[in-house]
Amino acid sequence: MKKDNLKIAGKSLKSRLIVGTGKYKNFSETAKAIKESGADMVTVAVRRVNIIDKKKPILTDYLDPKKIILLPNTAGCFNSEDALRTLRLAREMGGWKLVKLEVLGDKKTLYPNMIETIKSTKILVKEGFKVMVYCTDDPLLAKKLEDSGASAIMPLASPIGSGLGLQNKINISLIINQSKIPVIVDAGIGTASDATIAMELGCDGVLINSAIAKAKKPLLMAKAFKDAVISGRNSFLAGRMRKNYYGSPSSPTIGLI
Repeated sequence: MKKDNLKIAGKSLKSRLIVGTGKYKNFSETAKAIKESGADMVTVAVRRVNIIDKKKPILTDYLDPKKIILLPNTAGCFNSEDALRTLRLAREMGGWKLVKLEVLGDKKTLYPNMIETIKSTKILVKEGFKVMVYCTDDPLLAKKLEDSGASAIMPLASPIGSGLGLQNKINISLIINQSKIPVIVDAGIGTASDATIAMELGCDGVLINSAIAKAKKPLLMAKAFKDAVISGRNSFLAGRMRKNYYGSPSSPTIGLI
């Protein structure tokens, strides 16, 4: 089989699993889980990066930016101004242009504020950023993001950190079918089978954080997600059998003894 890499804004990823770096016990566990996951790209919450206390460890002490793509994100931002400031800071700090945008609506649901999200996407694209965008599972708003120049659409499966899995497979499928850019399910995935379902729908990838970091055995769960994403992708490429409402025998019915 030819290589089936995920391509985002000119970057080619061998793995279709993207992982977050928050909620782990320490950076050592973070690094080990990422290795087990096989991910090529990890998200980094810019607002939570330690740049003040030189005595404390930082993520890059454990992850080599030359071997893995660090994706700055705007976790914790609730308006366009904060999100824009955060990503401009990331560009100044490390020259990053490929970024993840999330503008949250409220602290209880952590749903995206799509008005602020679309506004921010347009501004960032004009400034030369390649923007992967966290969004609702509304196909119409997803199309507006694509038309605004987004590099990837990242609809939620369910609320961030909820572990509820895919709640609206129909809308996710509609987004996939209409999009000409990668569709990556982001937020709410709870276990490996959720990731397989997302990939079988035709998603280009999944982003996982809490489901790995909060598992009883994070390293084993990271490996489970690695296998689940590969299995789901292969299942999608293979093409599932047609559904029938009646039974169909597995063996020929002609020439029975």
